[in-house]
This record gives sequence, structure tokens and C-alpha cells, in this order.
Amino acid sequence: MMIATETESQTADVGRDLAQTLGAGDVVLLYGDLGAGKTAFVKGLAEGLGFPSDEVSSPTFTLIQEYRGGRLTLFHVDLYRLDDPREILDLGLDEIAVDGVLAVEWAEKLNARLQPSRHVAVRIAHHEGDARTIVIDGAMPP
Repeated sequence: MMIATETESQTADVGRDLAQTLGAGDVVLLYGDLGAGKTAFVKGLAEGLGFPSDEVSSPTFTLIQEYRGGRLTLFHVDLYRLDDPREILDLGLDEIAVDGVLAVEWAEKLNARLQPSRHVAVRIAHHEGDARTIVIDGAMPP
């Protein structure tokens, strides 16, 4: 599925809509350059799971943010600062996603061995201004 958005709010709307199809154990792998809109997408995902979007921030330095109290727990991971696959493996992503939804920014840093078998790939391309093209592949059935 390919979706064009013109604003950050529309990018978040796509995440909000995707959240309605997700269940416990589902993983959202986010791909896109710096500033592409990955965190805006996760803000929408959080809203769709029952969290205020203003509580969501990029976990670039903390690596993992956890949001509880919604329909499902949201685990928001940012792999931007990690280059060693062992560091990524040490995060235990396969274990934390079992009871909630895992959203992973900079998913290209996961090698094939670390990628979960059940996942949705979200590729965000940034164009002029706030325009984005979002490609969602592998959506889970409701």
C-alpha cells in the first residue's frame, strides 16, 4: 500500500490507522532517512493504541521508550546510534514485543537474523516541504 501525505499530521494519521490492525506481538519496522517522519508516524501509532501523541518522543539517546495504559503497550525503539549487531541483540527486542507492539526506527540496522518473522515494513520517503510517500508492506490481518 502506498500513501502520499502533505503534512506531519497526515503522516501521523497513517500510523493511527495502522494501529487499528495491530495486535500483541506485532512489530512495525520503520525505514527512512533522518527527518523522514518516522517519529511522527509513531506518534500516530501511539494515538491509535490509546496514548496522547505529545507523550511520544524519539528514543535516540534512551534507545527504548515504553508507553503503557493504552489498548496495547507500545515499545518504541531507535537504533540510529547503534552500529554493532551485538548491541542490538542485547536489547532483547524479540522478548519485549511479546505483550505489546514494537515500533523500530532505523530498522535497516537489523540484519536478517534479527528481523522478526511477523512484521510490517513502513518505508517513509521525504519530499519537498512536509510531503511524504509512505509504503506499508506486510500488514497483519485484524
